[in-house]
Amino acid sequence: METPTVQGNPPGTMVAAFFGYLVSTISALVGAGLLLGYRDELAGALRTASPRLTEDQIQHSATLGQAFGIAVLVVLALLYLFLSFKLKAGRNWARIVLTIVTLLQVASLAATSGTAVNYVSTAISVLALVLSYLPPSNAYVTQVKHGHTR
Repeated sequence: METPTVQGNPPGTMVAAFFGYLVSTISALVGAGLLLGYRDELAGALRTASPRLTEDQIQHSATLGQAFGIAVLVVLALLYLFLSFKLKAGRNWARIVLTIVTLLQVASLAATSGTAVNYVSTAISVLALVLSYLPPSNAYVTQVKHGHTR
């Protein structure tokens, strides 16, 4: 009995999931860019929360806060990109990690008041997640797992 194989090309559902995660990654990077515009708000919040800080300490803390937030977003974007390519290659472990990350993204958005960019990014991630579990995607992942690709 001959085992069905795929030609190394993922199904449309997996390609769409891949591009969904890419768009979500780009929107996260846009969010990092928007974070640059919130320096004054961050400094104002620091003034209110810690009135004993000097202006230099406030400005330094605001700069560090922005830098840390942007660094975290860039690292997460790189992780998302890596996982997206592994997902497209049919790696189930990447699909599981992206599932966990997407669920954490949804929980984070539910617990905080996000921006429009956050909502769009999360919605795209959820759509990509659903696409990655549709029957053609499942069949592809199973075939890759069992080494039935050329």
